[in-house]
Amino acid sequence: MPYATVNGQQLYFEDSGGDGPVVVFSHGNLMDRRMWAPQVEAVRGEFRCVVWDERLHGLSRDDGELYTYWESADDLLGLLDHLGVSRATLVGHSQGGFLSLRAALRAPERVRALVLVDTAAVAWPPAALAQMSGVSEAFRAGGPDMVAPVLLDLLLGKPAIHEEWLRSWREQPRTRLADAVAVLMSVDDVSGRLGEITAPALIVHGERDQPVPLALGQMLRAQLPGALDMLVVPGAGHTPNLTHPEATNGPLTTFLRHHA
Repeated sequence: MPYATVNGQQLYFEDSGGDGPVVVFSHGNLMDRRMWAPQVEAVRGEFRCVVWDERLHGLSRDDGELYTYWESADDLLGLLDHLGVSRATLVGHSQGGFLSLRAALRAPERVRALVLVDTAAVAWPPAALAQMSGVSEAFRAGGPDMVAPVLLDLLLGKPAIHEEWLRSWREQPRTRLADAVAVLMSVDDVSGRLGEITAPALIVHGERDQPVPLALGQMLRAQLPGALDMLVVPGAGHTPNLTHPEATNGPLTTFLRHHA
């Protein structure tokens, strides 16, 4: 299995290879690299696609400690080093967008373009933190089945794929799932620095996203100097690339062809 030793962690990744421009896909909280399968299938013929599992997720062998999204951004940049890639386009969903924004702030010269899917630049409001705290403790106390009925609908909202992701949660230790949510709760506010990120950007957002409301995507569209367009996916919730790939793949491919 392909692992990269980065910042003391063993990060699992998959690389489609080829000579095309590099696109790195970073998944959302409680998801993993597999959430990008529809997009990789759509663009791998033209682009070198890299997907990876962030700390406390998927097949990565991390130290099990809590971390920040700045550290996760450093993980991503270290993965680029491991692959010998100087510049890449970063595609991130939710927390994958959090770390992609921070990578663009940390090393702007290495980011060719950004695609931010249902992500935000602000810290969570108290009500959201209270909800996440309850989810984290439920994972710790009772495991995935205790939170699945509500959480799967919030994250996906497509019953046909709920069981697949519930199985993936069941494969993880309860404490790992709980800690992953705890990391999510600690995200800091970088909205005041969005003006520093000048890379071309595409903002994608589900119309009915509840965890990250549409207004937060609209903030990115308004405040990122390089934001060229915003795709609002009708009827989609928090994970439109997975639940509505037919609506997202075309605009994504067009953006990558022009800017990656």
